[in-house]
Amino acid sequence: MRRAEMWFLEEVDSTNNEIRKLGDAGAEEGTIVVAEQQTGGKGRRGREWYSPAGTGIWMSVLLRPELSPDKVSGMTLMAALSVCRAIRTVTGLETQIKWPNDLVIDGRKVCGILTEAVMSGSELRYVVLGIGVNVNQTEFPAELPYAYSLAMAAGRALDRKQIIDEIVVCLGEDYENYLRSGDMRGLKSDYEKHLANCGMAVRVLAPSGEWSGVAVGISDSGDLLVRDETDEMKPVNSGEVSVRGIYGYT
Repeated sequence: MRRAEMWFLEEVDSTNNEIRKLGDAGAEEGTIVVAEQQTGGKGRRGREWYSPAGTGIWMSVLLRPELSPDKVSGMTLMAALSVCRAIRTVTGLETQIKWPNDLVIDGRKVCGILTEAVMSGSELRYVVLGIGVNVNQTEFPAELPYAYSLAMAAGRALDRKQIIDEIVVCLGEDYENYLRSGDMRGLKSDYEKHLANCGMAVRVLAPSGEWSGVAVGISDSGDLLVRDETDEMKPVNSGEVSVRGIYGYT
């Protein structure tokens, strides 16, 4: 991924929405939007993403992969790994990934990833990759008990621009790796090293009903592999279910 234009905006409803406008207008792959504040930041399953002014990294990236639509969900995992690597390089902090899209430190959330595929009929037009990182917040609303920031973990304020620059570098490397196989095959080992759920008891919330098991890793496609109570290994797709830790957030 070659970085194209980078837009810095003071306030938007959602950086993903801004990238979609640019994507529809023909913007190049690698176009990035960064905002100081989002008034309507989006998380998975329609949840709101808390993104106050001047504290975090609220950014979206436009990608135009030549992939089938079923390969897009794995890009969420790819991006989570990229942000993990960038945070470690810049701050020295080690983050874990709560499958598929949250980064955590000490079991508390510091980052979320939202990937959106934009289609034309059955064809993939482009992908919007939204990244929200809590960087310099020192407190959070009471309704966000699991929220945390990099500054809270590091004990000091951090340089957001430096982290953004490193995210772009790491994302470019991991994106090229992902495109070579069209899945997580080349990144799977590194991802699993950061997988907070690995070896943990989880509850799977599926339309067909809830069930429990132990997470053991991911498949090449990015499904979470869970060994259920009958010792059967089951792949869990992020588009169909939610996974919750039985003993806390992770």
